Amino acid sequence: MSTNTRLSKKISAIAESATLKVDAKAKALQADGRPVISYAAGEPDFATPAHVVDAARAALDDPKNFRYTPAVGLPVLREAIVRKTKRDSGLDIDASQVVVTNGGKHAVYSAFQAILDPGDEVILPAPYWTSYSEEIMLADGKAVEVFAGADQGYKVTVEQLEAARTDRTKALLFCSPSNPTGAVYSPSETKAIGEWALKHDLLVVSDEIYQNLTYDGVRALSIVEAVPELANNTILVNGVAKTYAMTGWRIGWLIAPADIVKGVANLQSHMTSNINNIAQIAAAAALDGPQEPVEEFRQAFDRRRSLIVAELNKVPGFNCPTPEGAFYAYVDVTGALGREIHGVTPTTSLELADLILSKAEVAAVPGEAFGPSGYLRFSYALGDEALVEGIRRIQQLLAE
Repeated sequence: MSTNTRLSKKISAIAESATLKVDAKAKALQADGRPVISYAAGEPDFATPAHVVDAARAALDDPKNFRYTPAVGLPVLREAIVRKTKRDSGLDIDASQVVVTNGGKHAVYSAFQAILDPGDEVILPAPYWTSYSEEIMLADGKAVEVFAGADQGYKVTVEQLEAARTDRTKALLFCSPSNPTGAVYSPSETKAIGEWALKHDLLVVSDEIYQNLTYDGVRALSIVEAVPELANNTILVNGVAKTYAMTGWRIGWLIAPADIVKGVANLQSHMTSNINNIAQIAAAAALDGPQEPVEEFRQAFDRRRSLIVAELNKVPGFNCPTPEGAFYAYVDVTGALGREIHGVTPTTSLELADLILSKAEVAAVPGEAFGPSGYLRFSYALGDEALVEGIRRIQQLLAE
């Protein structure tokens, strides 16, 4: 058998995660002694709160945690998720509606595996998180991109969604606050989109993993709180990674109606069995324990947000709207393209990102990872000093 035919067509078609690729390249350069500053990874630079680590440490003393447990998750964590969902999404659920997953990414993957048949279409507002389109494809679905640029605050309208709807449309992906843009849909915008989805009997996969990271008094209203009647058509996706600085603990979950939960549970029973018990106990402690560390993280992100937006808007050719959530700044860089910089004339954001990395030793993720070219994503989940120094290098490079 030829080596180029051993992989299936589906797996061969998967694109490597662009955010992880850029971050890995930056770390490799750092390991070689290069003073690279990376804005690539969506990962808080804070330590996991001490009480969460203490809960994990205590769990190691109980041998029952070394055994197989229910594939859908530990009861203690599923009940904590029930309380968190009521608190933050305004939805009363039963623990039987919860499936604990290996991070939020696994939850999104499982959701699409459960609901899509070959040829089903999912409307995907762009810019979008890089894994959504790949996970839709892996479920034999088709992602239908609907783009909103900086002039729209990176938020699509109902009119755009309706124009993209066909008789093959089965679901809508909704993410607010957004990765990569930090955009937060207003309550009225969220309600309008929810009512449109309900009118057309569409399923909604709503990614709420950044819902606790908002600024300027803004609240990320859950689509099921905005339109309660939509709950039976909605899969909520969430996790502890971003809010609690627990990216490496790999705990996420989805909340869904009973038939979808049963499908996901069956899939997970064959794919992974239970998720790590120690990490589940730690996640329960995060959700039910003191929330003061979360507010400290949020305030730090808020300060960095103001700083990075102000500095990015000083870069010639950059236009950075102020994000209201998450920890990303998404910059329209079309004004910086098409002109010579250090003997190179970048015409795409991918080319500009490569130039900035090679000449300024700063890593950002190009817009091609999230939809159309012409944008760069900067994560401000890094220390203040590095944040300022990296943007200063870019200012100097593009001013020359």
